[in-house]
Amino acid sequence: MSASADAATRVVMIRHGETLWNRERRIQGQTDTPLSDLGRAQARAIGERLSAMSFAAVYASDLARARDTAGAIVSAIAARASAAARTVPALVLDTRLREMHFGQWEGKTSAEIAAGDPLAHARSRERDPDFRIPGGESFRDLHDRAVEAVGTHARAHPGETICIVAHGGILDMLYRHTHGIPLQAPRVFSLYNAAYNCFTHEAAGFRLEAWGDTAHLDSLSDAVVS
Repeated sequence: MSASADAATRVVMIRHGETLWNRERRIQGQTDTPLSDLGRAQARAIGERLSAMSFAAVYASDLARARDTAGAIVSAIAARASAAARTVPALVLDTRLREMHFGQWEGKTSAEIAAGDPLAHARSRERDPDFRIPGGESFRDLHDRAVEAVGTHARAHPGETICIVAHGGILDMLYRHTHGIPLQAPRVFSLYNAAYNCFTHEAAGFRLEAWGDTAHLDSLSDAVVS
């Protein structure tokens, strides 16, 4: 018997592993940067942590850093699946799960942006929800597509568990949405690469179960925060 449409969905949310631009604090946005050596190790570590769980599906941004992190998770699940008589979940790519589009700012550091476009940089630092970065998106644009994408996938799997591998901006917006934090409020919560985060989705909305758990990364170098 299929689960009721009102049944809760568990949504495990993972930020991709580290990239060199993370380490250099360069804005990545939708530039397709690869995982660093540490990022690949982080992806394997979160994969091993999740490998004992049963997922109905794994969804990911199509950008390489998220796609490859998701691939490591699916590979780890597959390595245990036959022994545990579990089905390997499909990996589904979704462009709505991409990082915020930072337009002309991608590839630059905050200092470089401030020097080249101080007025626009100041508006962004003020977190004006409707300010669009030149050639890019606003915080509200990102919020709306993040909540739509994650909500759509959660509603498709009532009573099941899914994994979503995305980016810091997507996790930021879902956390704010869940807790009613205004888009213009400063971020006071962590966004670790390859950390374990988990939400429950019901008819009333999202509820947070776990956030920023990096126990599986303890044997690696420090997780990167941005």
